[in-house]
Amino acid sequence: MIAQLRIDDRLIHGQVALVWTKELDTPGIVVANDNAASNEMVQMTLKMATPTGKKLLIRSVDEAIKVFNNPKGKGMRMFALTNNVADALKIAQNVDDIDGINVANVGRFADNSEGETHQVGSTLMLSDSELAALKELVKLDTPVFQQVVPSNQKASIASMLKNK
Repeated sequence: MIAQLRIDDRLIHGQVALVWTKELDTPGIVVANDNAASNEMVQMTLKMATPTGKKLLIRSVDEAIKVFNNPKGKGMRMFALTNNVADALKIAQNVDDIDGINVANVGRFADNSEGETHQVGSTLMLSDSELAALKELVKLDTPVFQQVVPSNQKASIASMLKNK
């Protein structure tokens, strides 16, 4: 079961490693990212950023979906991370047991070759395709919100998208 699926373009960093892992109290982190799954340097960096005592799985998006749907893991709470909206949408469409989707930090470091960027909240700068994927994500049954750190109030992504 996914306690939280967080979309964060930095994947594991200080907020995630020090704050969210304690807040969610999950035994492990699953990074669902095709690039990270195939890049040893990225894997090494993510392992170094993982808090002591937490298990880390780095899988492609398709392999992560298999992990999340594996009956052996149904009772285990997992903190899932991906760095883009399209991957989160694919996971949410293929995994039933997700408590919430936190669209935290997207597009701040991206080279947007698609053209116009849509600012949705202070830490979400979305391309046209990301905005379309986010609109699809909020149509699903899982709560979709923005909460950069636990001390922030949850902001409804559906409300943030009303004028987009």
